[in-house]
Amino acid sequence: MGIKVLVVSLMLTSILFSFLYLIPTRLTTTPTHPIINLTKSNMSITSTNPYPVTFSYLISASKGDSVKLKRMLYALYHPGNYYLIHMDYEATEAEHRDIAEFVGGNPVFGQVGNVWIVGKPNLVTYRGPTMLATTIHALALLLRTCSRWDWFINLNDLIHAFSDLPRDLNFIQHSSHLGWKLNKRGKPITIDPALYSLNKSELWWVIKQRTLPTAFKLYTGSAWTMLSRSFAEYCVVGWDNLPRTLLLYYTNFVSSPEGYFQTLICNSEDYKNTTINHDLHYISWDTPPKQHPRSLGLRDFRRMVQSNRPFARKFKENTPLLKRRRGQFAYGGWCSGKEKTQSLCSGLQSENYGVLRPGPGSRRLKSLLTKLISARNHQKQQCR
Repeated sequence: MGIKVLVVSLMLTSILFSFLYLIPTRLTTTPTHPIINLTKSNMSITSTNPYPVTFSYLISASKGDSVKLKRMLYALYHPGNYYLIHMDYEATEAEHRDIAEFVGGNPVFGQVGNVWIVGKPNLVTYRGPTMLATTIHALALLLRTCSRWDWFINLNDLIHAFSDLPRDLNFIQHSSHLGWKLNKRGKPITIDPALYSLNKSELWWVIKQRTLPTAFKLYTGSAWTMLSRSFAEYCVVGWDNLPRTLLLYYTNFVSSPEGYFQTLICNSEDYKNTTINHDLHYISWDTPPKQHPRSLGLRDFRRMVQSNRPFARKFKENTPLLKRRRGQFAYGGWCSGKEKTQSLCSGLQSENYGVLRPGPGSRRLKSLLTKLISARNHQKQQCR
């Protein structure tokens, strides 16, 4: 009798484990609400996007940045792109709710359904590795959520100017000449409390310094990058161990966003020849340069336009350069500007959806890109 009971128990156990084994792994591995989608789209841009090139944006904001975030989203928005908003964990509950209501209540965002909010925000420390971790987190979410995008931008209509470019190019300003950063960035060891604490504080500095690495070559550059989808996948699910090795190394590095992607791509045999040594930003520095660039104002406008660059930083708080009517999108082929109100642009509901009407800014940007990818400038500036 005991043997029969034992055999029956073993059979039931085997059936149970077989059943568990056959359950799709997606049910056990899908995270809970990694992205909050506050809109119910009437358009499937994943499968019907008529535009020749697509960008995914990370728009990060912290405590007190709600107004700036809204203004930036209106300026950058295009129905053919994707937008992921990360509101720092330190921001107040009222600010998180305000951004959620802003995204969820906008009729254009609701019609297209391409604006999302990170469901579980991170605590981010200035100059700490948590800035880099948030960017890689965004890459993972966008790769998993969006089946079609060509470039990732961590932050104008870029679509027309980029439509003819190879999709594997990575706009990463980089240099192996570390200069003062050799002793101020490469050797110090820091600890970011936001990696283990919910209370924001400054970086901790370890008294003892480390030697420079010999397993790979250090590069530095701008924290503002534009990454191809292929390289983004390599950063998140790299088929060799270099992305993870460097991520661990840069955990104790000051201003890791200014070195991680540069060092990774220039030490990768597969990607080092895909770099464009430019960050596409107009930035004005003092002479000699200080830690932060000059704040831009009206007197800089002409030079900004003549630089042919699509982005610029940083700006004074109340500069007239940033003045735009509340709730106003940037005009383009999808939003003609003929509406009395831009709460809903007619181009989304007509044959204008998918039409590109490049203006002077697009032509200036295309001129810059043509210069950057020319054989004369391209190859001689790659990962030297």
